[in-house]
Amino acid sequence: MNTAAISLTSAENTETAKLPVKLEDQIRRRAYELYEQRGREDGHDMEDWLLAELEVVQKRAKAASA
Repeated sequence: MNTAAISLTSAENTETAKLPVKLEDQIRRRAYELYEQRGREDGHDMEDWLLAELEVVQKRAKAASA
């Protein structure tokens, strides 16, 4: 796994530390999937993380309301 694709800034690390571990793992995996779908192009780690976070949280909210 390319750590550059999922590297976090110190601000992200602070925010990530507040997330439940399972949620963080789901976000990390989804962000890596997005990175792979782009053809492993570096430089989009923040974009991938934020999109993955949005997708995972929305999916969890939908499942919780069902």
